[in-house]
Amino acid sequence: MALRATSILALAILAPLLQAGEGYRLPPEEVVAIVDAPPTPSLVFSPDRQWAAVLEMQSMPGIADLSRRMLRLAGTRIDPAANGPHTSRYYRGLAMRHPGSMTEFRIPLPADARIGNFDWSHDSAYFAFTLVSDRGTSLWASRVGLREQPVLLTDRLNAVVGGFTWMPDARSILCRLVPEGRGPEPEPPRAPEGPNAQETFGETSPLRTYQDLLSSPHDEALFEHYAAGQIAILSVDGGEPRLVGSPGIHLGASPSSDGERLLVTTVGWPWSYLMPYYDFPQTIAVWKLDGEIEHVVARVPLAENIPIGGVQLGPRSVQWKVGEPATLVWVEAQDGGDPDVEAEHRDAWFAHSAPFEGEARELLRVEHRAWGMSFLPEPDLVITSEFDRDRRWTRSLLHDLSRPEAAPKVLDDRSMRDRYADPGRLVSERDASGKSVVRLVGRWLYRMGSGASPEGMLPFLDRQNLDTLEVERLWRCEPGVYEQAVALVEAEPAGPTVFVTRHESPKSPPNWNLRRTDSEHVKLLTSYPDPTPQLRGIRKELVKYERADGVPLSATLYLPAGYEEGTRLPLLVWAYPVEYNDPATAGQIGSSPWRFTRISGISHLVMLTQGYAILDGATMPVVGDPETMNDTFVEQIVAAAQAAIDVAVELGVADPERVAVGGHSYGAFMTANLLAHCDLFETGVARSGAYNRTLTPFGFQSERRTFWEAPEIYFAVSPFMHAQKIDEPLLMFHGELDPNSGTFPMQSKRLFQAIKGNGGTARLVMLPYESHGYRARESVLHVHAETIEWLDRYLK
Repeated sequence: MALRATSILALAILAPLLQAGEGYRLPPEEVVAIVDAPPTPSLVFSPDRQWAAVLEMQSMPGIADLSRRMLRLAGTRIDPAANGPHTSRYYRGLAMRHPGSMTEFRIPLPADARIGNFDWSHDSAYFAFTLVSDRGTSLWASRVGLREQPVLLTDRLNAVVGGFTWMPDARSILCRLVPEGRGPEPEPPRAPEGPNAQETFGETSPLRTYQDLLSSPHDEALFEHYAAGQIAILSVDGGEPRLVGSPGIHLGASPSSDGERLLVTTVGWPWSYLMPYYDFPQTIAVWKLDGEIEHVVARVPLAENIPIGGVQLGPRSVQWKVGEPATLVWVEAQDGGDPDVEAEHRDAWFAHSAPFEGEARELLRVEHRAWGMSFLPEPDLVITSEFDRDRRWTRSLLHDLSRPEAAPKVLDDRSMRDRYADPGRLVSERDASGKSVVRLVGRWLYRMGSGASPEGMLPFLDRQNLDTLEVERLWRCEPGVYEQAVALVEAEPAGPTVFVTRHESPKSPPNWNLRRTDSEHVKLLTSYPDPTPQLRGIRKELVKYERADGVPLSATLYLPAGYEEGTRLPLLVWAYPVEYNDPATAGQIGSSPWRFTRISGISHLVMLTQGYAILDGATMPVVGDPETMNDTFVEQIVAAAQAAIDVAVELGVADPERVAVGGHSYGAFMTANLLAHCDLFETGVARSGAYNRTLTPFGFQSERRTFWEAPEIYFAVSPFMHAQKIDEPLLMFHGELDPNSGTFPMQSKRLFQAIKGNGGTARLVMLPYESHGYRARESVLHVHAETIEWLDRYLK
């Protein structure tokens, strides 16, 4: 009887976790209320900063939004009804706000509006946006300040492989339309016409394990049917579109500064069953507005046979040069595209001006791999960015093209992991033709940065002099709040600077302010209320500690509302490993304890409502040579996990016998490894992970070696290979439609089978229609319900 009673009791405890077909479950009511709270609206300021578009988003879509028909073709996901990308995140409301007068009015839209893209004209006189419905995607435009319904420009927008762009006149829009007379969707064959075959001819072609690829001639026909578009120019006043050229799969179309030409990238043949569409052969050409091809810049072959970490040969990053009527610039590899080849200069930038006669001229060379080129209002001044793969180093240089003999000026030179030395992003604006240009006031350029520091993130606004390279700090956020500069309104070389900030604190939700550098007065531009006041009792602080080998670590410690000092709570350690070249940068603080505490989506912070302490963002650095750092991956994450638990125990907030570990994606990979290789945790939660690295044989994360070059490392870091050692319970989640190149849903299924076959304890929850992250309300709440039940069972 005693044995039978015990068995009945065990089954009663396990019942909530063993019902395979019980449907979606809900977590406790307090969690539902928090997750359902509406997000704070987003503000998008006009280029002249005189207006702000207020874009409102619902907290989460329903599972019905995710379960709409989807075509998974050539590395993309298509919503055939909308003739656009299959997505579930839309803005649901649009308003215009005038920061000066603080007036706001709504733009009249259908009750069920789903707003896709939004953009201002570069002269700030108009705005345009797309609406997505089951009848297609439509493009609308309106003059700023009008309260009437916007003008419908087209209800036949093709957004599968692109959006829309303003023409230089700021009164017309360049886009792609569904071709006239396209006809119905191709019917699948009743029976296969033959096998689907592939072959290779001995050429090296290391490829990532992409998903959603073409697999048959019918797939090819479907992709061509939906992706092919007709380039068109639409007037903001409505009327018939101006059609340019013939329909095709045009990946990009951008106007020259004079508005007389288009730079068009078109997909060619042959297509691949191993690569996404953007790696298919391409023709990059200059078109006149009558559709005539004036000049072919490059015919880019299928992107195979490219070394790991390498680039294609020939022109890449082709774009219009700012400040000139019709000049193209691009970059070309000088090392064969191979990072393992020694070369004095890895890349060179070229330029070619209309009418594109003769040879292109070389502008400059860069020592390392080119990352990009930024343009200044003075056409001869450009800023290049480059990346040294061997050192993980980045550098930005200022070049004067009128003085090629002069050495460039170094604006930024640092480890890409060095947060403390990050100078911030360059502030840009749009010129008269709509092109992005670095904002220059006198001889000063401006930067907005996140301000990583040993005390936490303290965002800043700086300016740098082009002549002396002097950096002047105009403003910095004070400790105790998190306030970041988001828009530069007015600036004078010798006068005050006016700028917009987004302000938040642990108890104050995000709101927008207007600041001046010559005054402490702050003008409030918005006053959005706290959507979840029930969370204000939560405590959080930045904690710093050390790994046993001396590497400095940090985490944000969260304690539930009403926490009593000295109480030891069950602890959840949530983390994500990151690679570093040296211990100094590994120990830098990259978080802020002063941000507004908001729990949304699948945030693991919901466990605070259930009486758990959380070490969030516990740093898990993997330090070493970029070529071999994963040789000690397991040892380093175990040591970091031990240090995290130790600090929580020393602070008196955690019970060392009741600790769980969790993570998403690479964090899930870490979680399974920790359960396999140490006994520090009672259980783990792993979401959307990869657990068998032989299934990602051409590298993963920052691993540069292939499986065949380092099979012992792929084996050592794969939790699947050590499933017999996972003797703590593991809860796994995975989206059934995860498209991430490294995290096939099969990864979780195989690890679950391995644990089961070796007598371990695990639960696998596959979420219908979900991707790498989870978005549907039903899915999100179910994940919370399962996680709470699981951790309560094994920690409480």
